[in-house]
Amino acid sequence: MKRKRYLLSLLAIDGLLILSIFAWNFWANANIKSNTFDGQRALKDVVTQVSFGPRTPGSDAHKQTILYIQRELQRSGWLSQVLEQPINGHTAYNILATRNTQAPIVLLGAHYDSRLLADNDPSQVNQSQPVPGANDGASGVAVLLELARSLPANSTPCALLFIDLEDNGRLPGWDWIQGSKAFAAAMTINPQAVLIVDMIGDEDLNIYMEQNSDPELTAQIWGTAKNLGYEGAFIPEYKHRVLDDHIPFIEKGLRAVDIIDLDYKYWHTTQDTPDKVSAKSLEIVGSTLLNWLQNYKQ
Repeated sequence: MKRKRYLLSLLAIDGLLILSIFAWNFWANANIKSNTFDGQRALKDVVTQVSFGPRTPGSDAHKQTILYIQRELQRSGWLSQVLEQPINGHTAYNILATRNTQAPIVLLGAHYDSRLLADNDPSQVNQSQPVPGANDGASGVAVLLELARSLPANSTPCALLFIDLEDNGRLPGWDWIQGSKAFAAAMTINPQAVLIVDMIGDEDLNIYMEQNSDPELTAQIWGTAKNLGYEGAFIPEYKHRVLDDHIPFIEKGLRAVDIIDLDYKYWHTTQDTPDKVSAKSLEIVGSTLLNWLQNYKQ
């Protein structure tokens, strides 16, 4: 499945990681905050993005999505800027948002572009069509937008990154994760942690630990999910190694985690539509991140 290259392996958790999860569970259990993340409102963000049309680079839908993201951020009290960053003959329009003058300790990211061709579609006719990108792109953006609305002002200082040019690898003239590569190469912030959310709206949510991700951060996030009763969705096992938007940050020496459900049968097809996305799944992921951020210690 997802983009790109991954290997199935490691169905058992490393012993040290288990200890880390238990330690985080013990601390976080006493610090869980009430849930204010609204999955239904996040689902509306998914529907709105898809309503613009496929958000392929250079399209009108792509431009409308940029404006929509900025408008919703402004309504939530966040300041945003569009960073025009050239890479490999293209220009990535990455959107960076902050809420105050404090240096961000955590960077949360999600890509908003969608794929030019639905090359995984079972219908050869549809393979020449663009991907609607409801789960693959819009779901992660929706989680970030709802976090922007629901994250208390006194929480861990964060920056939100809406990433362009992630999803067109294997196509002539394109490669994967171009937007995050461009951002990481020029970034002026130095967060302690980077969290990427991608394809997290599937109704049958199965988020396994990702092998390239930072083990300590992974243990904390999966431990938070367990304390919230979401262990059925955040499965404490390693299964995949993924080339995704967390990789450029890892290559810069930053701790990063990819939160992704790769077991999505509509990936890169014309069937990746809003009816495949669940408000409950969005709320599970968003609530986990919201609580983790409120409990995060430097």
